[in-house]
Amino acid sequence: MIEPIDIEKEKREILNKYKSLLRACSEKTSKEDKKIIRKAFNIAVDAHKDMRRKSGEPYIYHPLAVAHISAKEIGLGTTSIICALLHDVVEDTDYTLKDIERNFGKKIAIIIDGLTKIQDVFDKNVSLQAENFRKMLLTLSDDVRVILIKLADRLHNMRTLDAMPKPKQLKVASETLYLYAPLAHRLGLYPIKTELEDLGLKFTKTEVYKAIAEKLLETKEERKKYIARFSKPLKEKIKENKLDFTIKGRPKSIFSIRNKMVNKSINFDNIFDKFAVRIVVDSPIDTEKSDCWKIYSIVTDFYKPNPDRLRDWVSTPKENGYEALHTTVMGDDGKWVEVQIRSKRMDDIAEKGYAAHWKYKQKGNKESSLDSWIEKVRDLLENPESNAIDFIDDFKLNLYSGEIYIFTPAGDLKTLPKKATALDFAFEIHTDIGLKCMGVKVNGKLVSLSHQLKSGDQVEVITSNKQRPRKDWLRFVVTSRAKSKIKSALKEDKKKIAVVGKELAERKLKHLKLKLNSKTETELIRHFETGNSLELYFRFGTGAISNPEIKNFTKLKNRGWYQTIKNKIYGPQAPKLSKKSERIIVFNDDDEILEYKLSTCCNPIPGDVIFGFLTVVDGIKVHRSDCPNAIQLRSNYSYRILPGKWVYKEQLDFVATISIKGIDTVGLMNKVTQIISNQMNVNIKSININSDDGIFEGIITLKVHNVYFLKKLTNKLEKLEAISSITRTYKHQ
Repeated sequence: MIEPIDIEKEKREILNKYKSLLRACSEKTSKEDKKIIRKAFNIAVDAHKDMRRKSGEPYIYHPLAVAHISAKEIGLGTTSIICALLHDVVEDTDYTLKDIERNFGKKIAIIIDGLTKIQDVFDKNVSLQAENFRKMLLTLSDDVRVILIKLADRLHNMRTLDAMPKPKQLKVASETLYLYAPLAHRLGLYPIKTELEDLGLKFTKTEVYKAIAEKLLETKEERKKYIARFSKPLKEKIKENKLDFTIKGRPKSIFSIRNKMVNKSINFDNIFDKFAVRIVVDSPIDTEKSDCWKIYSIVTDFYKPNPDRLRDWVSTPKENGYEALHTTVMGDDGKWVEVQIRSKRMDDIAEKGYAAHWKYKQKGNKESSLDSWIEKVRDLLENPESNAIDFIDDFKLNLYSGEIYIFTPAGDLKTLPKKATALDFAFEIHTDIGLKCMGVKVNGKLVSLSHQLKSGDQVEVITSNKQRPRKDWLRFVVTSRAKSKIKSALKEDKKKIAVVGKELAERKLKHLKLKLNSKTETELIRHFETGNSLELYFRFGTGAISNPEIKNFTKLKNRGWYQTIKNKIYGPQAPKLSKKSERIIVFNDDDEILEYKLSTCCNPIPGDVIFGFLTVVDGIKVHRSDCPNAIQLRSNYSYRILPGKWVYKEQLDFVATISIKGIDTVGLMNKVTQIISNQMNVNIKSININSDDGIFEGIITLKVHNVYFLKKLTNKLEKLEAISSITRTYKHQ
């Protein structure tokens, strides 16, 4: 039975949340500011009065929560709080941007416009989410607060995602992991980034998340005791040096622990650095660096440091403004412990990101590398013709990357992502220098344009007016700026060739008694699978479409067979199988029987949790839910995702690959093959074993019936003493 809604109780709760919001505001918030906030609150309450969330709560709870996160967790001021309260008003109610501008001014109207989702219907091959994300970034040219409020909005949506159906959970969580968590990281919002990642994992890999969370809870008390024991001598020594400080331990995020387990193929118990110790010193700005190094000296007096694990972001801050000393030391019981050392100012920036950075900048600090990065994003956004998905993928390239520091011949310092090439550096200097780059000298020596740079390199670019950008450059550049500028230049060249190509196509079709009109153009695009008219006429212009191919097209068209092909490939739905077909996988809630192919990127087998993805050319491709591409597909193309499930466990053979590691003992491989071939009667497709210094690693590709059978096989192999780990991999031989 549904409980009746207690309206009076809800009103009291709304008022309590509003009072909590005011308490979260900065101490500098004036009475006048609070009046304007109250005005925005009243409008939001009125606008959303008849609306409820999926959880059944009044909708006003959401903008109040977003405003609270903006104020307390990000440290934003009055303008942002007003925008957070009103961020859904224009999109979901009768209020317009003009109403907002009339009540609160143009600045707030601009920010809310950036926060308002796109209402128009786009080309179905373009992700609406990607377009929304791009529109939000466009407002960077006006106000970075748009993105900060959007992150607060996304964080609250993730915190309340339990109320949504599973497909919606997967879509939103995938977008979060693919775009929003990296963006929070890039803006220095580490606590928010960490929570977004953990929540993203919670909804995309629920069982994994629960298992790690339970393990962390079990070891919590043990962890607290260890941190106290580790910190005791440090506290005493730092006090002797008359420094004002705090020291605390924090567990690593569930997401980062899981990544370490996957990347290193180890279980939870074998991860030793499950927590970090943070020391924050309250020092004036002119002594904070020396105080950080003083504390580093104290730490390394008591505990032996790993010299390869020192990270000095005090001398050279990260591009997002992050400053700290990180070192990993050996505890007295042989455990590695990460120690982070930073000042109160540095800690504020690390916790509140751009908002704190901006606050300190107001006090007279010079422009930081974070400002430079925002300028780069603005530059990237200048290309209005770029596809939204391409833009997002290029933009994402530089969100999580590490940094290297490169010098110009004049001694100027440039920051680039790790694995950046000599050509990336040329584009970093100036677009024209990149486009005309014909050679590069690194430390006085001539290198290829694809040469990967290292921190400390001094780089000189050689240009020529005769040089033109080439398509193969896109293979090795890594910065979004370089990729964007190369694509834009290539597109201009392509357009020129396409103009000639269209004239050529007209003449050739006229010769075959066909007129080139919009209908014929559409049919040509579909027949030659070019995707658009530009690519079609470019191929005509370059001679990629031969005369026999054009003649074949006209024959098919005249026979009427072309229409059948077109419907098969491009129809709104993949064609249904006949009743005689094997029923292996069914799709959607009504168990539709559709044609499909198993994706080669993850090679699903019966028993795997799967989904279908509707491609443009190849129909439905079936992926594992933990496929490396799953996050990206769900984020950018959620409308093409089809829920899928196995309905039979047919005795068919599917390809699966396992990675096997252990100690190289006499007769081990014979025992492995005996179990696989004789005991389990499994066909080995290929085997590749490497042995080095008593340790062996092998990749074995098998043909198995289903995931349960594969599990049974790996369990048997794990019982062999010499084998340390067996994992399933994605790449087949």
